Amino acid sequence: MTDEVATGRVLRRDQLAIDPVELALSLLGTELESRSEQGTVRVRLVEVEAYRGLDDPASHCYRGRTPRNEVMWGPAGHLYVYFVYGMHFCANVVGLRDGEPGAVLLRAGEVLEGRDLARTRRPTARGGGLVAKGPAVLTSVLGLERAHNGLDLTDPGSPIRLLSGEPVPPECLRSGPRVGVAAAKEVPWRFWVDGSPAVSAYRRNGRARPRS
Repeated sequence: MTDEVATGRVLRRDQLAIDPVELALSLLGTELESRSEQGTVRVRLVEVEAYRGLDDPASHCYRGRTPRNEVMWGPAGHLYVYFVYGMHFCANVVGLRDGEPGAVLLRAGEVLEGRDLARTRRPTARGGGLVAKGPAVLTSVLGLERAHNGLDLTDPGSPIRLLSGEPVPPECLRSGPRVGVAAAKEVPWRFWVDGSPAVSAYRRNGRARPRS
């Protein structure tokens, strides 16, 4: 894909300034592109999780505004990156209106461009560099880290850009409980593309097979 074509596909802020549940569904099938001196990796998003703010016990913003969750309060279209379990980074797309917290966790993607670089960044990941299964693997193959927190995904000149993609047919959309949260465990705000090899499986203890 040429840069001119990619630039023409960058999503606008108003397309992302919506409720996180609606945003999560709209992000399935879109593409996240990460450009660096090492090269470009581009993935198709196939699994996401929605998080609201003060009314969502599982959200980082449930107890209010802090330096850590500042980006999640908007404006929409920015990348919210945080370190978890002292081990890895997770990445989110911020939604809603400026001053109203909400975001969508990016859980998995299919690698469309930069497979060799993706493989180098996460050599032990399953799928031979074709899939990025799980939020930690996804951020690794994209090269995302703390320095990318707050980047504007709607800026055509940003090193991390969110691009339009092929719409996912409604019959291929699935939803179920969120994974790895201590509160509001049964809220069905995890969404995925049915049949994608990158989608994580679900169990009530936090992992395993997808369920419709």
